[in-house]
Amino acid sequence: MTDYGHSLTFGLSLEPDADRLDETMWLAQAAEQGGLDHLAVQDHAYQPGHLDAWTLITHLAARTRRISFLTDVADLQLRPPAMLAKSAASFAVMNRGRLALGVGGGASADAIAGMGGGRRAGAEMVAYTEQSLQVMRAALAGGGLRLLSEQHTIEGYAAGPVPDAPVPLWLGAQGPKMLAVTGRASDGWISPLNIYVPPGEVPAKQKIIDEAALAAGRDPAAIRRVYNVIGVIGNARGGPGLVGDVRLWTDTLTEWVLGLGFDTFVFWPVADHRVQLDVFAAEVVPAVRERVGRR
Repeated sequence: MTDYGHSLTFGLSLEPDADRLDETMWLAQAAEQGGLDHLAVQDHAYQPGHLDAWTLITHLAARTRRISFLTDVADLQLRPPAMLAKSAASFAVMNRGRLALGVGGGASADAIAGMGGGRRAGAEMVAYTEQSLQVMRAALAGGGLRLLSEQHTIEGYAAGPVPDAPVPLWLGAQGPKMLAVTGRASDGWISPLNIYVPPGEVPAKQKIIDEAALAAGRDPAAIRRVYNVIGVIGNARGGPGLVGDVRLWTDTLTEWVLGLGFDTFVFWPVADHRVQLDVFAAEVVPAVRERVGRR
């Protein structure tokens, strides 16, 4: 068993598609009414059909009351860390928290460069990301901030406002060096979709995070573990990811908690999003909570 002891949370991924805004608003409100914990929004600003993630999150926050938001994940090369921390702190102050700040190095170097962002890769990207986490943590805590390095030039920033509760910093990571950064410097690991990081690869990745945390003098159990899960709940033929009935989903997510160490699942439905959300929130989530609690 590799359960790290965190409370279970569940979320829904919302597509930031400009043409689907009405449905996205409906899904956000339905997810809150259904008792989910998170609404996750991806950040690919270079996609011409996508709304800006921060603008969409702010729009949805005004139409919900309780549910938390997750950037899944904010692109650090298009959103400089001090400014990103300012946005996160502002949101948290205005919305009594309700935010987990997921960040990553960016999915497409060419698309990032096309928008004017840096073209970083390899060791440079790892260093940039780790320093960005340090910048954001310091900025979210308030006070003076100065960093002059090969990756960042922050000549003197008086950070604020400071939210009442710390904003969690979760890192989207897949390769060993970025997973080690997760262990050393982040509050949580956001795994890519289960079709990109299948369950069989998870234990080795968790081991890298845990060893890096211990080497840095941190408790691995302090780091949350988030799995983005794409699939279909129901009797579908084929389809990507996890496909099967409620019992299969319940059995599988329970095993991924107790056997793989995940504590948070973000559902990326493939079929009719409204129907899939209803089944996920009303049947899968309570069944997993009950099963994990019993075991």
